[in-house]
Amino acid sequence: MQSKFLAVGSVVPWAEPGAGAVATQSYANPRYGPDGLALLREGLSADEVVRRLTEADEGRDERQVGIVDGRGGGATFTGSGCQAWAGGRTGPGYAAQGNILVSPDTVDALADTFVRSAGSLAERLLACLDAAQAAGGDRRGQQSASLLVVERDGGYAGLSDVAVDLRVDDDERPLVELRRLYEAHRALFGRTPDEEWLPVDGPLREELRDRLGRLGYERLEDWAGVENLEERVRGEDRIDPVVLEALRSKAP
Repeated sequence: MQSKFLAVGSVVPWAEPGAGAVATQSYANPRYGPDGLALLREGLSADEVVRRLTEADEGRDERQVGIVDGRGGGATFTGSGCQAWAGGRTGPGYAAQGNILVSPDTVDALADTFVRSAGSLAERLLACLDAAQAAGGDRRGQQSASLLVVERDGGYAGLSDVAVDLRVDDDERPLVELRRLYEAHRALFGRTPDEEWLPVDGPLREELRDRLGRLGYERLEDWAGVENLEERVRGEDRIDPVVLEALRSKAP
């Protein structure tokens, strides 16, 4: 998401693997997040969760919410009191909505880009945000942006369900900064396909020993841990080319 709002990522997005995702917007009701996920966890559809949340909320006319359930169903709600332009679209696997927008073109760009894009979910969502901004975006301007992706055991060390959680809280060009953060995240925590890893043969082993020695290390995993690249090291017989490039840049 992106908004002319300080730290939008601290309020809007909520998600849980297998259950679904919730975006609470406009005069946001943050309780829609945990309450919506609890209902999704029970197996309710996105439409039913939207109905239950809004019917129980006296401030519903000023609320906006988008929900995707664990089966890919999408639902969106825009209260009659939301500031124009406000509205949303849904389709298989997505709910796209916004308020105080230049025009409905922003939501159309979100939805259309999601449908036709390829790549990882994070990359598709970044493309959606760029397209939405190009189509007009928030009519007040830009300030913050956030990207949240969850996957069972898909986060750090396979011990977290948060695969990507990046936030730009206050910036003149938050989408540019968000993409920079994503590229840094991918470099540190991404996964290079096994077939692209390099065998550590005699010459390469000597090179690694020399470069590590100049940096004051004996073992690759020790240096990688200091550089936050430990997720990309698995033994000593093969090396991730991302790690090799990083080492070469540190010890040219």
